[in-house]
Amino acid sequence: MFDFDMLGLAPALNTALQNNKLTEPTPIQNKAIPLALEGHDILGLAQTGTGKTLAFGLPLIDHLLAEPGKPEPKQAKALILAPTRELVNQIADSLRSLSRETRIKVATVVGGQSINRQISTLSRGTDILVATPGRLIDLMDRRAVDLSSVRHLVLDEADQMLDMGFIHALRKIAPKLGTPRQTMLFSATMPKHMEELAGAYLTNPRRVQVAPPGKAADKVTQSVQFVEKGAKPGRLRDILSNDRDALTLVFARTKHGAEKLMKGLVADGFNAASIHGNKSQGQRDRAIKAFRDGTINILVATDVAARGIDIPGVAYVINYELPDVPDNYVHRIGRTARAGREGEAIAFCSAEEVELLEQIEKVMKTEIPVGHGTRPAAIPGAKPGGRRGGGGNRGGGGGRGRGGNMHGAAKAAPGGAPKKHRPRRRKAA
Repeated sequence: MFDFDMLGLAPALNTALQNNKLTEPTPIQNKAIPLALEGHDILGLAQTGTGKTLAFGLPLIDHLLAEPGKPEPKQAKALILAPTRELVNQIADSLRSLSRETRIKVATVVGGQSINRQISTLSRGTDILVATPGRLIDLMDRRAVDLSSVRHLVLDEADQMLDMGFIHALRKIAPKLGTPRQTMLFSATMPKHMEELAGAYLTNPRRVQVAPPGKAADKVTQSVQFVEKGAKPGRLRDILSNDRDALTLVFARTKHGAEKLMKGLVADGFNAASIHGNKSQGQRDRAIKAFRDGTINILVATDVAARGIDIPGVAYVINYELPDVPDNYVHRIGRTARAGREGEAIAFCSAEEVELLEQIEKVMKTEIPVGHGTRPAAIPGAKPGGRRGGGGNRGGGGGRGRGGNMHGAAKAAPGGAPKKHRPRRRKAA
């Protein structure tokens, strides 16, 4: 284990680390940063909330500070691809905090914002471009960006990009990048296609891993509550009522379901907001800011919209509906127990969702402790909620009592039963 001041970083970076009260690296940073500073390609595997942004951001900025010259118009020296707008913004904020006292410029391009403004920004050139693949391709098609000078590529949350079908976008982007280049790929999980991705875009990578793929963060207390689909709204209100001031992130499966669930909570007096793909970028940014500031303490989200939420104070993650993609469960519960804190993750499971639960437990190689109810038999071929979001659409209903202490087994509530269902890829939420 090293201290950051032992790395021989540019003085401005050492100052930034001190200003941010960062003195000792996290395990993923400890393993990745020295190798990245040496110029190796990196395949990094670690749970969310373990400091992956600094693991690639610190060596990236240090390399760029050592390179002479300013970026040419429309060009970038480094490209970071991330699956969602929120994650792009979070990465960019972290990099700007590190590079504030340097000449390094960081720009972002994401969907949902003015493309003309982004074209104007890119016309001046940037050192680091953080982008979602779809909007980046739009800008490439308009000849607004030239990637031939990119010598550093970072793929963050690469497993999520695979789930969302971004591999096709990556195949269009990669040939336009400069060579030779350093490539760093970071992920919380390691689906079978990840090795193929690494083989295609990394050269003799150094693999750094701080937890088995699919393993939850150590400080997350997990439980599953078997609840009938129609009883979920009341059960959710029981739990939320037991700790009304805690920051709680609630996951729904669909955009429609998330919005209806949020409106039902607000109607019942809860301080809630929602983020999903039907919200404008401004609405999503304001909701996340309000959640971070504590202005609202319940945020209802879909999987894609929640990627990039880095709020250390999230106490509880509630899986109101289980995800179709098992790996997404790991990402969801990684929104709590961040930065060394403890957190609790509660999953609701109806009869229609039992097969999804079994797939999650297979990925995690462990059985999630039961906090309430009895595991029913799976229903072969069941569809949890159907295309319109099922239980997530039932935002109404009341209820009481958080089922006891959130840091132990929960009590009371009607039992339920889950489902069997093959995970399918869904459009970005």
